Amino acid sequence: MTRWLCSAVAVLLALIVLRIVVAFVRRRVERFTAATATGWDDGIAETMQATRDWFLLLVAIYFGSLLLELPERTRAVVQTVAVLALLLQSALWGSRLLKFSIDHYMRQRRESDPALTTTVSAMSFIGNLILWSVVLLLALDNMGVDVTALIAGLGVGGIAVALAAQSILGDLFASLSIVLDKPFVLGDFIIVGEQLGTVERVGLKTTRVRSLSGEQLIFANTDLLQSRIRNFKRMEERRVVFQVGVAYETPHAKLAAIPQMIRAIVEAQEGTRFDRAHFSAFGDFSLHFETVYYVLTPDYNIYMNIQQAINLALVEKFAAEGIEFAYPTQKLFLQRIGPQE
Repeated sequence: MTRWLCSAVAVLLALIVLRIVVAFVRRRVERFTAATATGWDDGIAETMQATRDWFLLLVAIYFGSLLLELPERTRAVVQTVAVLALLLQSALWGSRLLKFSIDHYMRQRRESDPALTTTVSAMSFIGNLILWSVVLLLALDNMGVDVTALIAGLGVGGIAVALAAQSILGDLFASLSIVLDKPFVLGDFIIVGEQLGTVERVGLKTTRVRSLSGEQLIFANTDLLQSRIRNFKRMEERRVVFQVGVAYETPHAKLAAIPQMIRAIVEAQEGTRFDRAHFSAFGDFSLHFETVYYVLTPDYNIYMNIQQAINLALVEKFAAEGIEFAYPTQKLFLQRIGPQE
């Protein structure tokens, strides 16, 4: 009876001491992190927040059990429970540290890397999956389970599952490929075949795209990787090609002057870089002039505003120079056949 009483007192004292030590260390770490500019010491303080009271209680009970003369089987159970508690608490510490590391990385790189949200969400899931899988295997090994045979059995079963779910696994690995290779990220405007829209979500199996007309388009990740994707968000500048047709009756001197007129109009627009303007072809009812210039921003509305200003300036300039725009016309030649009266 005396041993049990001493053991209970030891458990109580151990619990009190552990709580005091944890609180003291936590305060010292928080005080130290407040005085430094680095972020990793904040991670230590954040990790300590994951310390659970039940873990401290089980540790105190384990120390108290050392004062008792327990049967071998009972002592083995106590040790197993203590090890399992340590493994579970270690997993909580690791998970909290992983979360802090990811959040810290996101805060540093969010503006410079817009793909970060997609990448981090997947890597966080994979990291936690690996962490808890390792903890589970260690726990099973501590409980006497043959982990080697279990892993071998899971390997054989995994092959069978993989063969039965090739499509799902294909989309899963395609999702990881999208996350790591980053052909597009959230917010990118993409065109896949005849479908186009803004990427809203990259999931483990599908990618959701919001089309211009408002409906949501859902693509299987495997189909996306097998398609040619046009990513307009990555566009740094927009190349514009447009044609102007003038009437065949336009004098030679004015035809020769048209490229310079177009160049002056394009260069007068802010945010453009002129490339070329040429008399390019003889059409069925017009003389074609082809112009190429660059808009120094990918914004579609800005491009349309510039093109509209160029068109209006061309109409005004051609009217002032007496140059007529061509429109579909046909000439009909009549010839009399036979004797004339």
